[in-house]
Amino acid sequence: MNVNAIEDYRNLSERYVFMKTQHDDLVEAEKTLLDIIEELDTGMRRQFMEKFAQIQKEFDKVFKELFGGGKGTLELVEDEDILECGIRIIAQPPGKKLQNMMQLSGGEKSLTAISLLFAIQNLKPSPFCLLDEIEAALDDSNVGRFARYLHKLTSHTQFIVITHRRGTMAAADRLYGITMQEKGVSTLVSVNLIEEDLSA
Repeated sequence: MNVNAIEDYRNLSERYVFMKTQHDDLVEAEKTLLDIIEELDTGMRRQFMEKFAQIQKEFDKVFKELFGGGKGTLELVEDEDILECGIRIIAQPPGKKLQNMMQLSGGEKSLTAISLLFAIQNLKPSPFCLLDEIEAALDDSNVGRFARYLHKLTSHTQFIVITHRRGTMAAADRLYGITMQEKGVSTLVSVNLIEEDLSA
């Protein structure tokens, strides 16, 4: 006969109640977390589809303005989960057939990508944007349309644009250039085009 059996039983019983309570708390916490995750996923899917539709509409509008016509479309690439799917860009420059982005010329690809960037910028403007030779592959007429559109965006965003294109420089408010008068010595040159226009 075990004289400590009653004490052992009491200890084990208390331990069991403690462990059962811990288990029940963990099961309840897991259920709560799964509900929160489901709610977040549902909200993200809804918000993604709303924003995607807005960006798609704005992309087509900007595309038409930058290309002088045509049609730009965004499509979701088939996937079970829209939060993990890709996005296909379809472009139809004026006078051409609808085609995948990879079939476009270098200038058309650049202008299509710029259209998407500006569409997003229109919907959620950032206060500052740096563009590094973004329009390098464009021909002169497209550089002009790009520069005019970019200038419109300066009402709510400050742009720093690195460029070698005269059309882009002509649309700037201020130009900074780096020259090398002597070998190994760089000099900064600045021209305020707004003041130049006012004094003319």
